[in-house]
Amino acid sequence: MTGDGSLGHDGLAQAVRSRLGLGRLLPLGGAADGAWIAEEAAAAVLRRAADGLPGTALGRLRIAPVETAAVGGAVVPPPPSALLPGPLRVEAEVEGVLGGESLPAAVEQLRAALFGAAAEALGLGVTEVDVRVTGLLDARPNPSAAVGPDRGAAAVRGPEAQAAAAVPGVAHLTGALGAAVHRTDGHVRVELAVSAGRRALDVTGAVRAAVGAVAGAGRTVAVLVTAVELP
Repeated sequence: MTGDGSLGHDGLAQAVRSRLGLGRLLPLGGAADGAWIAEEAAAAVLRRAADGLPGTALGRLRIAPVETAAVGGAVVPPPPSALLPGPLRVEAEVEGVLGGESLPAAVEQLRAALFGAAAEALGLGVTEVDVRVTGLLDARPNPSAAVGPDRGAAAVRGPEAQAAAAVPGVAHLTGALGAAVHRTDGHVRVELAVSAGRRALDVTGAVRAAVGAVAGAGRTVAVLVTAVELP
């Protein structure tokens, strides 16, 4: 920081790069859940679900709002530039792998895996999965790494941070948007990584309850997941 407490040029550039690397901030659950997840983190989980499926090799993956669907307001202030709660669409590009099961069957298996991971591992409200075949391969390539940049653990300072860090399923607090716990007069936003094998929406719900218990009457709580550990 500079002497006046603001970010210097290098610090600002690093913050911008970190923020852009998160991708979209997607709503977890519905309007009442007060939780969001970075597209980068969600995509890594979906890619892991697709790895090893016969007949297809996953390429480009995008998670976006359903364009024709109506969205409502959130019960808590969302993180900066976050999408409002509403149905989501997964767009996947794949290459077919020769020598396996039929390509239509392989595509349907992939679509089911993406739907399942979105709901069961994350809690994303995905209502559409569009799979587009872009080519054919003689053999399946090695599985993708499916791991985003390690944003590191943020310091645990203050009662809200301590309450959040103690919730089962929280791997550690993060700080891609600044401090791990951002406070205003009426609101608290907590940023964290979810442990492997834990459903993100369940963890964020427990964190909101734990932080709300110590944040003080009248304060709302939102949670942003910036990473999900993979098994």
